[in-house]
Amino acid sequence: MTSVGNAQTNDSIAGGLPETAPKTITDAAVTISPLTEKTKPKTLQDRLDAYAYDSLWLAELNANRLISEIFAQAVNDTTNNLNNYVVDLPTDTLKARLAALDEKTPFKIAYNPSLELVIKSFLTRKRGLMERMLTASQFYFPLFEQEMDAQDVPLEMKYLAIVESALNPKARSRVGATGLWQFMFATGKMYGLDVSSYVDERSDPIASTKAAAKYLKKLHGIFDDWDLALAAYNSGPGNVNKAIRRSGGYTNYWNIRRNLPRETAGYVPAFLATMYVFEYAAEHGLKPKTAERAYFETDTVHVKGMITFEQISKLLDISVEELELLNPQYKLNIIPQVKGEDYVLRLPYKHMGKFVTNETQIYAQAKKELDSIEKPLPQLVTSSDRIRYRVRSGDYLGKIAERYGVGVSQIKGWNGLRGNNLRVGQRLTIYPRKAVATTETKATPNQPKRSNVPVKMPKDPSKVHVVQSGDSLWTISRKYPGVTIDNLKKWNGLSSNNLKPGTKLRLCNCSS
Repeated sequence: MTSVGNAQTNDSIAGGLPETAPKTITDAAVTISPLTEKTKPKTLQDRLDAYAYDSLWLAELNANRLISEIFAQAVNDTTNNLNNYVVDLPTDTLKARLAALDEKTPFKIAYNPSLELVIKSFLTRKRGLMERMLTASQFYFPLFEQEMDAQDVPLEMKYLAIVESALNPKARSRVGATGLWQFMFATGKMYGLDVSSYVDERSDPIASTKAAAKYLKKLHGIFDDWDLALAAYNSGPGNVNKAIRRSGGYTNYWNIRRNLPRETAGYVPAFLATMYVFEYAAEHGLKPKTAERAYFETDTVHVKGMITFEQISKLLDISVEELELLNPQYKLNIIPQVKGEDYVLRLPYKHMGKFVTNETQIYAQAKKELDSIEKPLPQLVTSSDRIRYRVRSGDYLGKIAERYGVGVSQIKGWNGLRGNNLRVGQRLTIYPRKAVATTETKATPNQPKRSNVPVKMPKDPSKVHVVQSGDSLWTISRKYPGVTIDNLKKWNGLSSNNLKPGTKLRLCNCSS
C-alpha cells in the first residue's frame, strides 16, 4: 500500500501500471486550484483522458446487491427431476468434463445425479445470474487468486465467493454473516477483521480474502481434504466431525453428505457446479461482458485525516457510488481517523494523482467542512464496545436507535432483522455511538421535563407539531427535514425524551 507522503503509488497488489499510466505524479498534467480559508475549492483537475471509467463495471457489480440465490437453488433442487431442465449436456459429456476437472484440481470431483441436477439448474434457471458472475469475476478473481496462492490454497477456491455472496462485498445473511466470504462476527475477529461503528473489514475485499484463505488453510489442516474443508467452512468443523462419526468413519464428502446439515448438503454441489459452469462457459454459450479495468488497476493511499465520501467525490470528481464500490468496508461513507489504526482509500489510477498531489488542501477543506457541521459526527465505537440489549415491553426500533445514537437500519443490519417487529426478551447486538446515562432525571411519567423558561408557540401551525400517541423525538425529527432531536429539545426546553400526547412542540427557533 502507498503512503500519502510518497510520490509514487506502488501498491503491492497492483499488477503493474498500464502503458499509458503516469508512473509518478509529476508525469500527470495537474492543475491545482489553491484552497484557502476564504475561497471555495474548484474541482481539482488531472489527466481527464488517463482512464475513462468503465460504466459497465459499476453497473455489473451494483447488479449483485442481493445475496446470491445460487446456494438456495442448490439446496432446493436436489429433490427435483433432471427432466425439468432442457439443456444440451448429455450425461456422458458431463462425466468426461468432470473427470477432466478432477485431474487438474485437488477436489474429489466425480459424477453423481445430484451434481448433474445442480449444474443443469444453473445453466437454465440461473443462466442470467451465471453470466453476470462471469462479468463481475473479472474484477475480483485476480485478487482472490493472489491471496489463495500466498496461503497455498487451491486457486479454484475463488469460486466459493460466488456461492457465498454473489461477489457482493456488502452482502449480509439473515444471521449476520457479512462480506464476500460471509464471515460471522466471531470468526472475523479470530482472523483479525475489525468491526466498528465506521468500519467493517469483513467487507474489505483484500482483508477478508486474506482471512478467508487463512481460514480455509486451517480447515484443510484439520481434515486433510479440501471437500471437507468446504463443508466445514459452511457448517463448522464440529458438524463435519459429527457427520464422519455418524457415517461410520467415512471421510469422503459424498459418503457423509446425508449426515450433514441440509444446507451444507447442497453447499459443495453448488461450489462444484459453479466451477463447472465457469470452466465450460464457452461450451454452453455463456457470454460475459468484458470490462476494461480489473481490481488491480486501482491503488490505495493511507488516509491521515477524517474525510467523507461526499467530500472526496466533490474534490476529485468521482462518484460516491464508485467510492462505495471500491471501499465497501466503510459503513457510513466516512473514513475515520483513529490513533493506532491505518485506514486506506482505494481509487482508480485516474484519480490517485489528484489526491496525492493535493492532499494538504484536501484535508484542510475536509476539516473545515466537518468543523462547520452543526451536529458532530458520531464518536468512533470499536467492536469491543458493543452491547447486548434485551428488548423490554414498549420498546420499538426507533426508540432503541434514539437511545444509543444509531440508525434503525443499522440495528436491523447488525442483527439480521428483515422487519420492524421485536419481541420482549429478544437480544440485540448494538454498537452505540453515544453514552447512555445509568440514571435519568426524574420527571412526571409520560411528561417531558421542561425548563422554567416559558415556550411561546409560533402562530404558523406548520411550525408546530402536536404529539400523537406513539410519537418520540426521533420519529418527529424524521418527519421534518433539517430538524434534529437536539433542536427539538432546545427549542422546547426539554430535558428528557419523554413525550405526552397532546403536547405542542416548536419546529423552529422562532416564536411567530
